[in-house]
Amino acid sequence: MKQLISIFLMLTCSSMVGMAIDEQVYTNPVIHSDYSDPDVVSTPDGKTFYMTASSFQCAPGLPILKSENLVDWTIVNYALDAVPPYDFYGAGIPRHGKGVWAPCIRYHDGEYFIFWGDPDFGIYMVKAADPEGRWSEPVLVKEGKGLIDPTPFWDEDGKAYLANGWAASRAGFNSVITISEMTPDGTRLISKPRIVYDGNDGVNHTVEGPKMYKRGGYYYLFAPAGGVENGWQLAMRSKNVYGPYEAKIVMAQGDTDINGPHQGAWVTTRKGEDWFLHFQDKDAYGRIIHMNPMKWEDGWPVIGKDEDGDGCGEPVSMHRCPAGTKPAIVEQDPRLLFQWNSNYSDFFGFEIPDGLMRIYGHKYSSPEANLWEAGNLWLTKLPNEEFSFTGKVKISAKSSAVSEAGGASSGIVVMGLDYCRLGLTEKAGKFYLVLAECKDAETGGKENVKEIAEIAPGREYEAGLTPNVEATIFLRVKVEKGGKCLFSYSLDGETFEDIPESFTARKGKWIGAKVGFYSTVPYGVSDRGWMDIQDVVIE
Repeated sequence: MKQLISIFLMLTCSSMVGMAIDEQVYTNPVIHSDYSDPDVVSTPDGKTFYMTASSFQCAPGLPILKSENLVDWTIVNYALDAVPPYDFYGAGIPRHGKGVWAPCIRYHDGEYFIFWGDPDFGIYMVKAADPEGRWSEPVLVKEGKGLIDPTPFWDEDGKAYLANGWAASRAGFNSVITISEMTPDGTRLISKPRIVYDGNDGVNHTVEGPKMYKRGGYYYLFAPAGGVENGWQLAMRSKNVYGPYEAKIVMAQGDTDINGPHQGAWVTTRKGEDWFLHFQDKDAYGRIIHMNPMKWEDGWPVIGKDEDGDGCGEPVSMHRCPAGTKPAIVEQDPRLLFQWNSNYSDFFGFEIPDGLMRIYGHKYSSPEANLWEAGNLWLTKLPNEEFSFTGKVKISAKSSAVSEAGGASSGIVVMGLDYCRLGLTEKAGKFYLVLAECKDAETGGKENVKEIAEIAPGREYEAGLTPNVEATIFLRVKVEKGGKCLFSYSLDGETFEDIPESFTARKGKWIGAKVGFYSTVPYGVSDRGWMDIQDVVIE
């Protein structure tokens, strides 16, 4: 596990700042990983920054990332153990693309608050005195459909407000920002929503994701418009909290190759510098994080580089680091890199003393089912454009004659709307290495299974009426630019056998592709089998 920690940090630092870090220069993206809809807050002393992001149906949810320089980020916690409401997001039921959308993190009166929208149920809130400690149970602030992207705001007069966007897929309309008054404790709204900005102007369609601030007597709403892949960043301002707000485009792609530069967070450092962290949609890699310098001109923010002086910046690919900061390398708890594909169930598995995790086989609900229904997938985001992911696993299964589909199967998987898995399947007391690819998993795509080799069990032992067979194997996937995935395996951890077939990763439902571990049993097979994940190396 120590090897995983050090290698992952080297990878993260390389993807964030490259070789230029010794010159106090960073390169974008600062996080080449899918932290969609990021928001950032600083501690009261300005020494530390915390980021959160959308986590959808995955659990634990609401990741908490920490940085002291806005460039090097480490995941330190999750604010949400399970996605509410629990009767809908039941353990073992992946509600792909639903759940936690576009959270906002703020500090107020000695506590940190996170608000998020669930488009099917409403706006929720959790809070904590310490972002790295225990967060409160979720509070449903406003029940309803279509409510997304909330941002709280506490004014100097003691009043509190909440701005939010609307999802057309649930509400039947979008492109408007509304504001409601909120109780100062953030637990409920106390007025009806009022439209403060309408993006149905023929220019700023799909306006959503507002973040609310105040500066120099103006209320500001920062909001993306134009859609995820090809949109731009708006700033809106008004002297009155309810508007009317005048709007201006303050960052767009321009002549760069950084598409959709929008939806993020304005932060100010102790040195008084302003920065904006936002995402770029990168298909299978998800929504990766960029950081741009920000300045103020005539009461408007200008984000990125504005070479023509029109007040609309373009995203930078490289820039000096924030003043007064230095590179930081901190240890990463490897388990925090992984999330379950749904709310956790004890039937998924448990942490183990001599490794990371034991995963028990998911029982398929029908002969036609695929991994799209499996909540027990233990997955992590693709950590870079190019990397290798190697798992040392010990796989156990009942030794028995079963269907042609075989018995328990466990291994590694690159998961998305298409997926590919490599693992061991038990058949009549023997293990077979199989590569299985599935296209269009969401719509019931069938697996194309190829048998690669017979793998002799390393141990057979008595376990009730029939014995168990067990094998230890190293499984690897190497990801190249464009999401091309090449699989290999080893029995000793030194010499790896390449599998000729390649697979191209495909994004999931509102998320990038992920890599991790699976364990399943065919429909109608009673014994679940299991896999012990003993070590993971990402480099």
